Parts: sequence; structure tokens; C-alpha cells
Amino acid sequence: MSKNKFIQFIQVNPDDYQNAIIDSVKEVFENFKETINSDNSDKLLTREETCNFLKIDSSTLWHWTNKGKVIAYGIGNRRYYKKSELLESLKQLKK
Repeated sequence: MSKNKFIQFIQVNPDDYQNAIIDSVKEVFENFKETINSDNSDKLLTREETCNFLKIDSSTLWHWTNKGKVIAYGIGNRRYYKKSELLESLKQLKK
């Protein structure tokens, strides 16, 4: 929803009021989906960023990496994870 968008309710019936709220919520969710599916999905995340993104502990990330549930890319002793592959892994877990 735009910051400058105002809705004024004067003599509005409950159905119109409910529809206005539903439309606003749908707009917020659509914007959220666009943010999730944006082009930065190939962005590389560090271990810490990956743990924060997935809301998991670093030991869980280590186990998932060793079991092949997520793919790590390395440079030296640094590990990175592609955001797009993490999202794809989450989709596979839902099946």
C-alpha cells in the first residue's frame, strides 16, 4: 500500500469495509511475494546469513550441508549458499 494512500469511510456498509481491508491485505502480500521472488535470489549468503534466513542453528546448517539437503559453495574455508537454491530446498521439503 502506498504511504500516501488514504481511505475515508463515511456511511460505508460492513461488506464494503471488509472488502477494502481484504484488498489492502492482498496488496501487502503481493508486494511481499515480489520481494521474495525478486532477481536477488541468486545472491550468495554467508553461513550466518543463511542461518538467519532459514531461522536455524549453525549445527543444523552443517548437518543439512553434509547430507546434501542444501548445497554450499566455498572459497578457501568460507562457505556460501545461493538464496535461490535455499528457497528451492524449502519447496522440496513441503512435498
